[in-house]
Amino acid sequence: MKPRQNSFLFKNGLIFNTANSQFEKGDILVVEGRIEKVGTIPSEDFVGSIIDLQEKYVAPGFVDMHVHLREPGREDEETIESGVAAAMAGGFTTVCCMPNTEPPIDNRGMVEFIKKKAKNLLVAVHPIGAVTKGRRGEELAEMGDMLDAGAVAFSDDGLPVASSELMRRALEYSKMFDIPIIDHCEDLSLSEGRSMNESFTSTQLGVYGIPAVAENIVVARDLMLAAYTGGHVHIAHVSTKDAVAMIREAKKRGVRVTCEVTPHHFVLTDEVVKSFDTNTKVNPPLRSQADVEAILQGLQDGTIDVIVSDHAPHSIEEKQVEFDVAPFGLIGMETSFGLIVKHLLEPKVLTPAQVIEKIVLNPARILKLGSKDLTPGNPADFTVFDMDSEWTVDVNHFKSKSRNCPFHGWQLRGMIHGVFNKGQWWSESLSSTKKI
Repeated sequence: MKPRQNSFLFKNGLIFNTANSQFEKGDILVVEGRIEKVGTIPSEDFVGSIIDLQEKYVAPGFVDMHVHLREPGREDEETIESGVAAAMAGGFTTVCCMPNTEPPIDNRGMVEFIKKKAKNLLVAVHPIGAVTKGRRGEELAEMGDMLDAGAVAFSDDGLPVASSELMRRALEYSKMFDIPIIDHCEDLSLSEGRSMNESFTSTQLGVYGIPAVAENIVVARDLMLAAYTGGHVHIAHVSTKDAVAMIREAKKRGVRVTCEVTPHHFVLTDEVVKSFDTNTKVNPPLRSQADVEAILQGLQDGTIDVIVSDHAPHSIEEKQVEFDVAPFGLIGMETSFGLIVKHLLEPKVLTPAQVIEKIVLNPARILKLGSKDLTPGNPADFTVFDMDSEWTVDVNHFKSKSRNCPFHGWQLRGMIHGVFNKGQWWSESLSSTKKI
């Protein structure tokens, strides 16, 4: 075989076939960032890097469509580069960053800034533009300009679009541009100044609670607006049983709605807040066991399309304060897959193929990121993992700049062994052999 630039031969993988949703033993030949061949490929005459995958699983690169990278403005908490390092460790080759930066991503220049900063990194970073200027909820941002510059969706995440008229117009643009509005559903008049789920637990603890209805009211409104306008609403971080039920019914009626959930909302309940660990303070808050069970059912029956981390870094100083005044948010990219294996795959809530739908195929379809199939001619973009290895979460070994994780010390299962994207290979456990 003649030497060619940037050639990689990945041997002995269990490769996910999107045509039949099965893992099949084989090799992958990558030349200049594209898949040239999948199957049994002899290595004798190959020139380039050979990586023995040792019968690890290979899936199209994981997508996290809801992360906060904090750059620009809060580089002490995270940067695009450190966020990408955390993404790789978590198996993600694509992330979509929310616009609540300082200044916010609400214009063409900010979208271009993010794209330029991430251009040469292994992970594809897609900006999500703000729905309103400054995320102030007063005037629509220049959505067409941001879309042209590379935004893949629009959201005021961290804040709702309080005005029904503005949300209606945003959804009309959503229909025109065929792009989703990612909807943070929260009625601030019911939630402001409150810190956890309103429940018996919050009463016991003497903490002002955020009622489930604060989310449900806005979900109901925006499903009606999506039905009225024909726009595509994507409900962010669903946390209540009523929201799941409303989304299920709206889908049956043909409303253009998709939605997502985080691992912490299907793993934890508001009971864990009894420790007053500020890393359990998230928005929307951790809810009841009944809500968790409804989310698991929604994942199983397809009501919930996507699993996201909602990776939200905060400094130690910000989190080491009283529970009531601590900021909302936890970091999730490096624990996401382990929690999915432990809490969805092991108990057989989902099959491996269904997990790949929710962390690869559905987000790629919703955001129109192109084919993720591992077939010849496509860009080589994949994640190598196992579903058996046990490991202990240790925030001191995280790639993220922040440490606000409530899962420190937990035993999880399922390990990321490497990621390939943009012609670059990263692994801390699989060695490569160079043949020249």
